[in-house]
Amino acid sequence: MLSLVPRRATRLLTVHGRPIACLSRSLAPLASASAYLPTHTSTRTFLSWFKKKPSSASPQAKGKVQQAPILTGDNLFHPFSQSPFPAIRARGEALRQLAPCPVCASEHKHGTHTHTPQPHNVSHECPDCGWPTHCSEEHWHADPEHQKYCGRLREVNEDEHDLRSGRRMREFELPGPQDIEAAISFANWDVFWYTREFPSMDTERSRRHASKILTYPITIGSVLHQFSNLTLSNQRLTPEGSRSLAALRTNLHVPPGAPETPDAAITKPQMRIFILGARAESSLPAHVWEQLCMLFPSALFHLYFIGPQVSLPRPPSELNRDPASKAASSDAPTASSEDLVQPKEDPAKSDEQSEPEEKPVYLPNVYEPPTPAPIARLKRTRSSIQQYGVPSYTVPYTPQLTITGMQANYMEVHAQFQETFDPYTDCFFLFSPGLGFPSPNSVNEATGEPLLQVASPTEWGPVLPLLLASKCPIFVTGFSPADVERDVKSLSTAPEVAGEFDWVITPGPNEFLSEKWEVADFDPRVMVKTNWGVWGIRGKRREVREKTSWLGLGA
Repeated sequence: MLSLVPRRATRLLTVHGRPIACLSRSLAPLASASAYLPTHTSTRTFLSWFKKKPSSASPQAKGKVQQAPILTGDNLFHPFSQSPFPAIRARGEALRQLAPCPVCASEHKHGTHTHTPQPHNVSHECPDCGWPTHCSEEHWHADPEHQKYCGRLREVNEDEHDLRSGRRMREFELPGPQDIEAAISFANWDVFWYTREFPSMDTERSRRHASKILTYPITIGSVLHQFSNLTLSNQRLTPEGSRSLAALRTNLHVPPGAPETPDAAITKPQMRIFILGARAESSLPAHVWEQLCMLFPSALFHLYFIGPQVSLPRPPSELNRDPASKAASSDAPTASSEDLVQPKEDPAKSDEQSEPEEKPVYLPNVYEPPTPAPIARLKRTRSSIQQYGVPSYTVPYTPQLTITGMQANYMEVHAQFQETFDPYTDCFFLFSPGLGFPSPNSVNEATGEPLLQVASPTEWGPVLPLLLASKCPIFVTGFSPADVERDVKSLSTAPEVAGEFDWVITPGPNEFLSEKWEVADFDPRVMVKTNWGVWGIRGKRREVREKTSWLGLGA
């Protein structure tokens, strides 16, 4: 039935021939109205006869000509060692140093080759997927399991080349404010994109690109929104969770029958969303997080990114040396695919052009996340180190959205928030926190085995009891079914956590996961999807009641 409904025009403006979705925030009514005006067959006036026609060879005309993409849609597959992009070639070298050959590892595990002390690393590139997967061509032929995941590896290979191909990334042209008369559906990605007026996702590759950058803000929106797909009827939402979300939604939405307009937010308190252990989500451009605000037109948001891997803006001294960064630090948000596609670990082009010092083109993420790269510095960005006492920044991006990032552990800043938490305005999100993983720093003194991170004093051990004590809902995601199960089981053994929480959302799949496979650098066979599942808890509430006898008389 959706195909029979005429689709509303996407609010998209262009500047110098390039799409700028950010301008649609302020000029959306003008753009949408002009889309329905009748077109005139002739617009030439009498005075225009004497007007000089612009020359096609003028510098202005040359500047408007869009550069041809480096790779075309039928030329995206390249073996890593022959890739035209230095970052992909560097990733292939990292795999050769980290990933063991699966055939050698199997033989070493079963003791068939006792003369081989350690399995060889991968060096042979599969001609079908382009990844280095085995130590030799003989072992590549001898591995029947490789065909089970070879197709996924080729898919990731082409996706990575497509992101750097230089084509116009229409899937990154984000829409403007939502029509107040149009409801948003959170059934799945397809229906959400349609009701949210996104450009049509014509290919599976476009779906993967768009879902990867939108999975963080839309996962938050799908949990908190009144039209969430997590309901009591499908048993994903519990009665206790219904009460917690009802408290939050009193400030996220307007009363029934009232229009969802920005004017309704004047008398509302600011919604605070604390994203703990933030990593990749802190490096997303601000205009991507603005999509969360457009789901709640009558709410004010303040996002707090807290964690040792939070990305901070570039120092002002670097802005003066790097002229290219001035354009990225403009006041208005931009939807350029260059900002979205460029990964944190790929400063190859900037290194070759402007900086004489050598920097690593690719930093593998093996056991600990690499040092975060600086993000673009917006015009109103200010340092907050005097307020929070840790490396931090705050940017009032729009009147509806404020972003604060703190590069520190949560325990270092908890004292500044502990007296201000309110279940009606605050909530926590932990994206793939790894609660059930062994701690690399803490060991059980009795057994000598590593503690789980949920109980480790250097990771989440002292944090979760404080979050539960606030009585604010805590939402957690996992990158696979096994990861979700591992984190949930770890709660039953964590001190001051086991038995001290109520379920808000039962563990299960997240409809707004990233559909792009993420491949591990230490083993190409390990592939996950960001935010595959989601669940939520809240500190247990104990109601005090007067004790009575079974006859209803006082004791």
